Amino acid sequence: MLGISRSKTKAQQIGCANNLRQLGIGLQSFVTENHAYPSFIGPTNSENPGFWFDQLASGGFGISKPVTNIAEGIWRCPSAPLKMAPPNDDVDFCSYGYNAYGGARPGWPGNYDNALGLRGSFVPGHTFSPRLRGFAPVNESEVAVPADMMAIGESFNGGIRFDRLNRLNQRSSDRYWRAALTRHQGKMNVVFCDGHVESPTPQFVFEDSSDAALVRWNRDHQPHRDTL
Repeated sequence: MLGISRSKTKAQQIGCANNLRQLGIGLQSFVTENHAYPSFIGPTNSENPGFWFDQLASGGFGISKPVTNIAEGIWRCPSAPLKMAPPNDDVDFCSYGYNAYGGARPGWPGNYDNALGLRGSFVPGHTFSPRLRGFAPVNESEVAVPADMMAIGESFNGGIRFDRLNRLNQRSSDRYWRAALTRHQGKMNVVFCDGHVESPTPQFVFEDSSDAALVRWNRDHQPHRDTL
């Protein structure tokens, strides 16, 4: 039984990595076409409206319909939950999040206007909805080292953002973190801006404070310790 369980876990890890490889291909297609990365939320009147996954589906895979189910196909890690935990168990659990803010922690001064990730810059007067601001995309040239910047990674809390410091700060009380640590035999899958996939440990991604770990979050390839 132990051998079967390990084989299943390995198959799920491979399936997840394959999902991210496909997302990486779509991301490269989007960048080639637009010379920019999907913004976190594109304004309704922009060429690429919607959340990052909608933009990736339309601009990267040529799918005209919005993504209505983020818990199926390439959008779902085989070992991730289908739904959020109660009382939000009617909400889909998002397996993969977008590196919107980079290394900046939520609430860090300037992170709303100068995010270090791929969120994009706020466009005054242009929104996605009355409650959500819209953002202009990050240009291809603004990512200093695409092969060393994470674009999309496994979401441990079911959200559509892939953040370093909010996961670290919530780790001790986050049921999803504890479950995710055993998801892929102590590894997690991440796709980089150049489309390649790696499987580092969650501790390296979220906790390591070395320059080598920190620069992977930020598009200027700097550690930005002032955000820690």
